[in-house]
Amino acid sequence: MNLQIDILTVLPELLESPFNHSILKRAKEKGLLEIRLHHLRQWAVNEYGQVDDYQYGGGAGMVMMAEPLASAIEALSKEKTFDEIIYVTPDGERFNQKIANGLSLKGNLLLICGHYKGIDQRIRDTVIDEEISIGDYVLTNGTLAAAVVIDALARFIPGVLGEEKSLTSESFTRNLLDFPNYTRPAVYRGQSVPEVLLQGNHGEIEKWRHAQQLAKTAKIRPDLLK
Repeated sequence: MNLQIDILTVLPELLESPFNHSILKRAKEKGLLEIRLHHLRQWAVNEYGQVDDYQYGGGAGMVMMAEPLASAIEALSKEKTFDEIIYVTPDGERFNQKIANGLSLKGNLLLICGHYKGIDQRIRDTVIDEEISIGDYVLTNGTLAAAVVIDALARFIPGVLGEEKSLTSESFTRNLLDFPNYTRPAVYRGQSVPEVLLQGNHGEIEKWRHAQQLAKTAKIRPDLLK
């Protein structure tokens, strides 16, 4: 069973490149991941392609209207049943490895990409199952954020990565940041690879790596150790 992801956005062209290269491209070719892009303006409220309007109460920025969003979601939901309808927004729950892993286990996902000042609250209150933020900052639109979410969750789909073991040792696994990584040559511009990594004692290597993870996490992200 593959993971099918539908994306509703006003800027589908932004996603053509990210999903057609490297690991995600191979995942699609293997039939492990299916991604469908939908332009919200297909459900515009008039012939001018309008999908946004001024916000009640005044203020800068346009708001994506409820009507085209509802029409689009209803139309897409007639084709399949979505396990989760997700809105990507700066004021959502902070995205992390645990959420990415959980989403990778679903069958069908629909991602709603915000734009301008976001979407009408009535859609958020009645249709959206989950709201996700990729960080404490604001992008010009949620389409790029959706690409980040999909890239992160796709790595958990069995068969997508060439070496599944890499998932268990990378940053944020067990609430620790990654350990330092080195490759050849053993000496580069006077800087040597730590001796423990060259001796072939895997037990000692694991101890060293874990100690490095603890030290790095304590320095950069002490909140994770709590």
